[in-house]
Amino acid sequence: MLVIEGLTCKFGDKLAVCDVNLDVGQGSFVGVIGRSGAGKSTLLRMVNRLQEPTAGRIVFDGRDVTALQGRALRLWRAQAAMIFQQFNLVGRLDVLTNVLMGRLSTMPSWRAMTKAWSAEDKALALSALDQFDMAQLAPQRADSLSGGQQQRVAIARALVQEPGLILADEPIASLDPRNTKVVMDALLRINKHFGITVLVNLHSLDLARSYCDRLVGMASGRVVFDGAPEALTDAVAHDLYGLEAGEVMDVGQSAPDRTSEALAGAAVAM
Repeated sequence: MLVIEGLTCKFGDKLAVCDVNLDVGQGSFVGVIGRSGAGKSTLLRMVNRLQEPTAGRIVFDGRDVTALQGRALRLWRAQAAMIFQQFNLVGRLDVLTNVLMGRLSTMPSWRAMTKAWSAEDKALALSALDQFDMAQLAPQRADSLSGGQQQRVAIARALVQEPGLILADEPIASLDPRNTKVVMDALLRINKHFGITVLVNLHSLDLARSYCDRLVGMASGRVVFDGAPEALTDAVAHDLYGLEAGEVMDVGQSAPDRTSEALAGAAVAM
């Protein structure tokens, strides 16, 4: 379980996140929603310790994450895998090598520097790519792929870290509708097939309602909504987003279509 207690972050005089308290159960798929500047990205970056909290505590399975330093912190960042909006791949390297970089934290420093991948690591990386129908692209340069394909490579890289938690920061923000569905289905498959907890920032309320089993709404750095997707009425959404509500309440495919297809994929993978 992930426990966030009184988490606060200041940038100078600006309060980006203020006294956030959350309990996230194992195997949950939680969407963090809110307008731009609400503190969503800062919250996820603090959980991964890419951003240091000003106050508060993060606990995962009874371990105080905010106290970690050195190698213990590097291992935590592998366990709490981050997926970014802009993929963070090395474009000139092939797809397989980009995925294998998710194994660096498990390797001795000499092997990490020389990238002397073991046969086991390569097999794990190819298996992760195969989960998302990407194994055939393993030899291609990462920058030759479409945006949706690159994000699936980034998800495969996160998966080979063997994480207990995946933190996805606006993973579909730069994707078209078709690739948005592919990427969200991939995250849902990981959640349902492997039981990995997913905490994802989303801009679209329709997607959040369709894929997530819980929504956390943020405004001005504070949690102002925490509940099931069906509890987030249009009236609550308008209060949360204000003038932006019309932009984020898109009309998309029905939730059962998206979810059933992703779960079918998970069943096939099993």
